Amino acid sequence: MHDTPDSVSSLRAPAQAGARSTSPLRSQTRHRELLAPKLARTITVATLLYYSGISLLNVLRSGAERSQVLLCLGCVAAVFVFQFLHISPRAQRWSPRRRCATLLAQAVLTYLPFLFFGLNWGSMAGPLAGSLLLLLPGRVAWPSYGVIAGTMLAMTVSAGLDWVTVVYLTTSTMMAGLILYGTARLSDLVAEVQASRAEMARMAVTEERLRFARDLHDLLGYSLSAITLKSELTYRLVHSRPDRAREEIASVLEVSRQALSDVRLVASGYRDMSLAAEAESAAAILATADIRARTDVSCGRLHPVTDTVLATALREGVTNILRHSKAQTCVVSVESKGETVVLSLVNDGVAGQRPDRSAHSGSGLGNLRDRLAAIGGRVEAGVREDGRFHLVAQAPAHPAAAAHPPEAGRLGTANAARSAA
Repeated sequence: MHDTPDSVSSLRAPAQAGARSTSPLRSQTRHRELLAPKLARTITVATLLYYSGISLLNVLRSGAERSQVLLCLGCVAAVFVFQFLHISPRAQRWSPRRRCATLLAQAVLTYLPFLFFGLNWGSMAGPLAGSLLLLLPGRVAWPSYGVIAGTMLAMTVSAGLDWVTVVYLTTSTMMAGLILYGTARLSDLVAEVQASRAEMARMAVTEERLRFARDLHDLLGYSLSAITLKSELTYRLVHSRPDRAREEIASVLEVSRQALSDVRLVASGYRDMSLAAEAESAAAILATADIRARTDVSCGRLHPVTDTVLATALREGVTNILRHSKAQTCVVSVESKGETVVLSLVNDGVAGQRPDRSAHSGSGLGNLRDRLAAIGGRVEAGVREDGRFHLVAQAPAHPAAAAHPPEAGRLGTANAARSAA
């Protein structure tokens, strides 16, 4: 069945409508992601405004003159500016010298007004304590925080206040420092989480692209090699043995249809592969290429993940034989050794050849290493002392991950090759 222009348009229309329907949702999600850091920063600034306003209200309540009120307003504004700079994310990247200079300026602006306003200025010691916790290392910040609390305790005791007021002013100063420190750190953490989420999204897209490229390589490399091989055989037989040529043409059509179906499955979902079925398919394809093949699959029933990964390894090995070697014989064996399943593929087509390390040599073995590593297995490939090329893949009989690993598949099975058996 062929896709007509009308059918293709009908398939595209729902997809485009779906894309348009998801655009508002995507915009809302993006808006929430941008809003979260701003909201956290706004809460921090509101907390700072609250403690600044308390000091100003205390001075107004004491019946201060207009000049004192204006002086208090100027001092509050100056402390607010320094505190606002200290809670900004850029402050974490300041040099130690700059941090100490701004903290010293805030300390002067915090304690000097006590000479004019007395304990009515007491709530401004809290923001200084918060700044110390934000900008200084922990081994220095917490003792400095304790010094601020001790200073407030000493001033309230020396003023002759009752013990309830002493405890209230001291603990409120300590709590103000902790609240400002906590809200500022919360703002930073929200921004870091948002950045991490964006990075994870980029990594997920990259991983999906890599997965798609790997699966296409494993699918199309095998299918196209089979199509090329059968097409060449058909070309040779078309005049001498037309009946056999028609059979091979039918087989090529079946391989092509299955390859198209498998490519669609790469993007749509996961499909288990059978190692036993792949071994039968490999024997048929190798026989078509005039390669004497012997298969021995005596591993019994395998875990679906292990079955799929080893079937992928066998497919890659056969593809490499068809594309890169001049093998005459090939032996495929699978056996269970305790908790490990071992796939071995040996051929005689690479003796005296140097491995192809060009940019177009493919990435199949690298893909296999990633797939097997994802389930705790490994793969070895190379020419050994007997002059034969050995591909040995080892996988656990019972993988730790119950679900299919991302690199283990989403591959369709090349049933077309089986039809040639």
